[in-house]
Amino acid sequence: MAPFGELLVGAVILVGLVGAVVQLYPGGLLVLGAVGVWGVVTGGVVGWTVLVIAAVAVLGTGVAKYLLAGRYLTRAGVPGGTLLVGGVLGVVGFFVVPVVGLPLGFVLGVFLAEMGRRRNQGEAWRATVVAMKATGLTILIELAGALVATGAWVVGLLLT
Repeated sequence: MAPFGELLVGAVILVGLVGAVVQLYPGGLLVLGAVGVWGVVTGGVVGWTVLVIAAVAVLGTGVAKYLLAGRYLTRAGVPGGTLLVGGVLGVVGFFVVPVVGLPLGFVLGVFLAEMGRRRNQGEAWRATVVAMKATGLTILIELAGALVATGAWVVGLLLT
């Protein structure tokens, strides 16, 4: 692959890593797509090995983040409907108050849903904190997969 192409792939990977943290777009999949293009264009043992490692890392952590966060939320007694309300209000908040509206709307939505369900402010806030921790856990897991894919790409660059 030409140096300009590798720089472009690196830029897309960087945007994907930011997306894995910010969660406004699927950052891990963006990293996988960029590494995939590099792997296919580069070809050979190195290109395909890097692609397989990246795919296993990103797709594996994609599954793991839902399983682990779901188990964490289930143990704390926070239902999926609460997260749905939080997600909807997060999206509304994103458009009402750009950038910071997403997390604010999510927290407000989870809190309001839990207040309606539990009728106790302290319990509703504890459930909201659990939902925020689960969200943080999913961010860390997705970032880990994206970083492994990025590391595989860097090693692949050094080997070609």
